[in-house]
Amino acid sequence: MPRSNRPRRTGSANSKWSRGAEAPELDLERARAGIARRESAPDGDWIVRTMTARNAEKNYVCPGCSMAILPGTAHLVVWSGSHLLGDEAGLAERRHWHNKCWTGRTYRYR
Repeated sequence: MPRSNRPRRTGSANSKWSRGAEAPELDLERARAGIARRESAPDGDWIVRTMTARNAEKNYVCPGCSMAILPGTAHLVVWSGSHLLGDEAGLAERRHWHNKCWTGRTYRYR
């Protein structure tokens, strides 16, 4: 039997993705939130992930300035990408940094 190229079902009027309906608008802040990047520095390789203000729900202490990172404050989550005991150990030792503290840190052992 020859293949049919026409759709088998038509979208119902109540369907979320019916024909002619527009796709929901992309939230760029939410899309960028989970993307981790690798940074190389004299103090090692680091995995850095952005935490948006919307997703920051707990109190943390920044290791750069020893000040609190309050809920609702955008910041960075950083862990070692070259941990001696492996990736899981590096992830378990992740720390939350202020953006400015991370970019202005000195490259010394922490």
